[in-house]
Amino acid sequence: MATLVGRKAPDFTCAAVLGNGEITNKFKFSETTAGKYALIFFYPLDFTFVCPSELIALHNRMQQFKEKNVEVIAVSIDSQFTHLAWRNTPINQGGIGKVSYIMAADVNHRICQAYGVEHPEAGVAFRAAILIDKNGVVRSEIVNDLPIGRDMDEILRLVDAIQHNEAHGEVCPAGWKKGETAMKASPDGVAAYLADNATNL
Repeated sequence: MATLVGRKAPDFTCAAVLGNGEITNKFKFSETTAGKYALIFFYPLDFTFVCPSELIALHNRMQQFKEKNVEVIAVSIDSQFTHLAWRNTPINQGGIGKVSYIMAADVNHRICQAYGVEHPEAGVAFRAAILIDKNGVVRSEIVNDLPIGRDMDEILRLVDAIQHNEAHGEVCPAGWKKGETAMKASPDGVAAYLADNATNL
C-alpha cells in the first residue's frame, strides 16, 4: 500500500447520508470540504462490532472537530440505505443513533481503493483515518487492522499539530499537545527543545 501523505487527496462523488439524516445521490467530496480540513473515516461495515464504538466516539467529539474547521466523512462499502437504517437504530440495540456527520456509500469500493485501504481478502475497508488540509493535501494516515479500534483524541491531536505547523512553522515533537512547546525546524531548535524536554519524552 503506497501512502498518500503529501499528495492530493483523491476526489470522489457518491451517495451519502448527510448529518441531518437526508440522503443525497450526489455527495461530492471536494465541494463539501472546500476551504476546510477533512477527516475521512473508513470503517469495514455497518451493523458490526468495533465499528459502532468508533462511530459513536466520533460523534461525541463532533463539536471539537467543528471548532477546528474539520469536515468529517465516514465511509464504508454499505449503501446509503443501510447507513440510514443503522443511524435510525437505537444505540441500545446495536445502532449508532443520529450521528451528525456525513456517511458516504462506497458500494463500488472505488473510494477505499483510491485511498489504498481496502482489505486484500475481506473486501472491506481497513479502519483508516485520513486527515486532509485546506489545500486538499493528505497530511496523516492512520490505518488499523479490522479488530483494532482507533483513538478519536489522537486524531484531534493530529489536527492540532497540522494546524500549529501551518500557523507557526514549528514542528511538533513526540506526544506534543496543543498549548505545549513545539520546536524550530533547525539544529539549534532541536537542541534547545531537547535541553528542556528530553527527560519528559
